[in-house]
This record gives sequence, C-alpha cells and structure tokens, in this order.
Amino acid sequence: MDRSAADAIRQLRGAGFGAVRELCWRSYLRYGRRLSADPVFEADWDLLVVLDACRADLWAETVPPDGDLPVGTTRLSPAGTSTEWLEAVFGRPAAALSSVGYVTANPYSDDHVDGDALGYLREVWRDAWDDDLGTVPPRAVTDAAVRAGRERDFDRLIVHYMQPHFPSVADDRDDGVALEAFGDRSLSVWEDLRFGRRSRADVWAAYRANLRAALDDVRLLLSNVDADRAVITADHGNAFGERGLYGHAAGLAFRPLREVPWAVTAATDEGGYEPPAAAPREAEVNADHDGDADADVVDRLESLGYR
Repeated sequence: MDRSAADAIRQLRGAGFGAVRELCWRSYLRYGRRLSADPVFEADWDLLVVLDACRADLWAETVPPDGDLPVGTTRLSPAGTSTEWLEAVFGRPAAALSSVGYVTANPYSDDHVDGDALGYLREVWRDAWDDDLGTVPPRAVTDAAVRAGRERDFDRLIVHYMQPHFPSVADDRDDGVALEAFGDRSLSVWEDLRFGRRSRADVWAAYRANLRAALDDVRLLLSNVDADRAVITADHGNAFGERGLYGHAAGLAFRPLREVPWAVTAATDEGGYEPPAAAPREAEVNADHDGDADADVVDRLESLGYR
C-alpha cells in the first residue's frame, strides 16, 4: 500500500471517530445544556453594527485596548447561526419594526426578514455580491448604511457586515464562491481545518485578518452617521474544533458559538466621506422585487448546505 492510500485510510478512520464525537456533543449541547441569551432588540442602542460570525475572543484579541474602538464586554447571542439570529431579532410584531432600518450583506434576509414590516430594508447582497471574493465587500455595506443614515428617517439602524465570516477578503487562499454556493459546507474552510489541511493557527490568522478588513469600514461608518449610542456586536461566533465542532450550527448551547462582543460607543457624522450615488434599486424603499429575480434568489438559497 502506498503512502497516499495509507493517509487516506487514516483520514477516513479519524473522520468516523470525529463524526461520532461531534454527534454526541451536538446532542448534549442541544438537549442537555442551556444558555440564557442576552436581549438584543430590548437593549439600549440607536445603531447596531453586526459583524457576522465574530467570536468575542477574536474581537478582544484584534481591537487594541487603547485604540479608537472600545473592547467592551461580551454577551450571549440568542443564536448560533445567522438564520437563527434573524428569526430571534426580527421575529416580533410589525409595529415594533416600523421605525427600524436594516442594511445587510447577509443573503439569509431573503427568507428570514419581513421587509414590509421594517421602516427600511437595504439588501446589499442582491447587487454587491462579489463572486471572486465569495462575499459582499465591507465598503458596499458602509456606503449603503451612510446613505441610509443621512437620507432616511428611523429611530434605530442595524448594519450587518458579512465579515469576519469566511471566506476571508484578506486571505488569497480562500476560493471565491458564487452567491448560490454561500453556506455550502463542502466549500467551507472548516472542512480544511477538520481534516488537517490547514492548521488552527493558519485559519485563525485568516479570521483575524478578515475582521481587521471590516474594522476600517466600521470606523468609517461611525464617523459618517449619527448615533448617541452605537453598539458593535455579532450574530454568532464560530467553533474552532472545540468539542469536535467546527463552524456554526443552530440550537447549541455552546459559548464559542454564542459568546459575542458587545462594544458600546457613539457615532458622529463628520461629513468626511461621500459614498457613491445609490444604484437605482437602492433608491426605492421596500420596493417589490422583480418576480423572476425573487424566484432566482429562492433557488439559490435553497441550495445552501445548512439551511
């Protein structure tokens, strides 16, 4: 037997053991343990900046204690995935959402957010998805959020960046994916980590670089919108092999997935940045999307690996 065949057999054996271990832990974390989530919507904020899949310890490691962004504290998210978070945060009576604006790069808004209930909904992913990067670049979100903050009238604004969720815009080893492949586990960096094709240190470095790429835009946002109380947080975290788990999953009482940053600051529109003019589709607030386009989006999202 040659070496490559022997390595493949060892990997399969390890995968089998790992799968059993992961199943056991998932069962315990889903049914045998509870974590009480901190409220998101009921908390005090005017601007909520959501960094997708940002662990609390990643935030604390990346943000310097004497920098221009606060390290803050941590809170427990109500969710282990974006879909779970969207349902928890936006699953409330329409009257409670009518004065809320939501600017998002996350494609799951298509099925998990009621745009008619919101005061304003801008789904940046619909026209700013970059297939080469495999995500929405942070600047597209910042531009849409600055325009919304200056041109629209609502009491609260939620701005949802895709970073530091993989793929990393700062790591050229991550292959870009098309919108229809977003979330597909077979394309995930977590499989590389699970099977030893990349080290934990290597993946963590890419994760941290991806957060840093987003922070430049968070700073730009905070200096170009007004908010007496702005909070930087995340919808969920990621597991990096703890208890045999990788990535993120719904319904698990697991701190690497649920513990997120909660950094309180303020935002002041200093007028130093003028985003490009809005695309025609952005100029319409909660306009009905073309039926064929909606059907196409639904088809794409139905192809997701964990949806």
